Amino acid sequence: MNMTHYMQLLSENQPWNLMIFMAIPIVLAETLAITELYILFTRKFHGFGWSLNRFAGAAVGIYFIGVIGYLLFTAVIPITQAGEWRTVIDVVAVGSYLIGGLPLIWIALQEMGFVNKQLDQEGKLKIHAICVALFLVFGHVAMISGMLDPGLLGYQDGIHAVDAPMSSSHGH
Repeated sequence: MNMTHYMQLLSENQPWNLMIFMAIPIVLAETLAITELYILFTRKFHGFGWSLNRFAGAAVGIYFIGVIGYLLFTAVIPITQAGEWRTVIDVVAVGSYLIGGLPLIWIALQEMGFVNKQLDQEGKLKIHAICVALFLVFGHVAMISGMLDPGLLGYQDGIHAVDAPMSSSHGH
């Protein structure tokens, strides 16, 4: 079975890539999501839950700045320049992962006081919730498409669907 670049990244250099690109950001993002729910239900804008939420939000956003920057220059740009994307499945997997980090960066910017300064706690909480939801959607799209076999759309061991010769087994 062929792998997307997303899955290849996670499976190489074990366990480090899995920890760097999946475990650390997901633990921080899940901590953010869980504390977000706690704050939404309790409206406690103080204490340990609030502090943990703010820390996780700032930390995961800053972390994703590094991850996105690193992957853009070491993977996305070289893969694009070499024309080595493994069908649209591969592009969706990697792109969704990178886009998923953007709402977390926005949360970090908010926590550090760079954006949404005019909003009250309630308004900031709404922005947090929207950003967490966006991260979850893009993150799950990345995971699901990342686990797909790009061969479903014609990729074969370095042969792109448009380059693959027609075979009689496909009825051509």
